[in-house]
Amino acid sequence: MEINRNMKIQIGVIGGREVPEELLEEARSAGRTVAQKGGILLCGGLGGVMEAACRGAREAGGLTVGILPGSIGSDANPYLDLIIPTGLGVARNAVLVQSCHGIVAVGGSYGTLSEIAFAMQLNIPLVAVRSWDPDGTVQTAGSGREAVERLYRILEERP
Repeated sequence: MEINRNMKIQIGVIGGREVPEELLEEARSAGRTVAQKGGILLCGGLGGVMEAACRGAREAGGLTVGILPGSIGSDANPYLDLIIPTGLGVARNAVLVQSCHGIVAVGGSYGTLSEIAFAMQLNIPLVAVRSWDPDGTVQTAGSGREAVERLYRILEERP
């Protein structure tokens, strides 16, 4: 997505629903940092990394958006401000990625891998924390905060 300098930056935080506690803390830190930088956090809207990132963003006064795979919002995590039920199943991963200026991947399984692949195909900046690197070119960070800060630097350097 092209950045209009008059709009807020939309950052996706992606990752699995079942991840170790330390990765949940990194996702929460990423979400908090997105909010502190004035960005809008987008995610898949469910639990695990998605919920932790939303929790961090909300704690810092940020806005959170969940793009859900199902057609009802009852599966949404409790830290979402805006719920978008798509009814698309895993195809919603493409919608989520296409809606972001940049992506932070924290851990994750095959759904996260598909989102990373979409980001790579669409040339959307991506920074990973203990996540997939399909071709050895994904930038990595040691923490959620570092990943968001690096992502913002990448976005600032883009024309």
